[in-house]
Amino acid sequence: MSKINKITPLTHVKYLNLYELEAENKFGDTHPYYVASRKDEHTMMAATKKPIPDGVIIYSLFGENNDKVIMIRQFRYPLNDYIYEFPAGLIDPGESVKETAVREMMEETGLNFTPADCEEFLHRPHFSSAGMTDETNCTVYGYASGKPNLDHLEPNEDLSVQLVDREEAKRILREENLSVKAYYLLLHFLQSDPKDPFAFLHI
Repeated sequence: MSKINKITPLTHVKYLNLYELEAENKFGDTHPYYVASRKDEHTMMAATKKPIPDGVIIYSLFGENNDKVIMIRQFRYPLNDYIYEFPAGLIDPGESVKETAVREMMEETGLNFTPADCEEFLHRPHFSSAGMTDETNCTVYGYASGKPNLDHLEPNEDLSVQLVDREEAKRILREENLSVKAYYLLLHFLQSDPKDPFAFLHI
């Protein structure tokens, strides 16, 4: 059975670090494997096998008829380009995923956010790219209200708020850079029933 024998930190910075793992494959041979993590060597999943949530992604409907979703168009340094995403952010110590979603929506868009009711398992952490990181995100669903503003952005955040209707969602899918989660959430938005947009939460 494959396993990890040793974890060695290679960097020591605040939000993201690189680790070298001593990996052992199913035949008992060992080799180095490199992983990025937001956690330290004691709490990362390679050490604990527990998926601790790092952040949230916010799927938020907007408008009197719930006919738009809130997205952001954000510059991402690894891409040296802009990408369409759903509002998101890291969970602060002691916060619930819903509290994080409310705070991050206000910080990134200036909008108020009301989480929808759903079973807790729908907020379970999911992995963003398991081949290179143990980062996990929880999706929070709900409704946004108010008027967008960018008064709460940090200096290094370069983004704009997008009120996306179904036609714009189709254009974004055809033409724009997208995170993988945004890709699937937009497809879901296009297929959902405006009269009962969160029917899928009652499973």
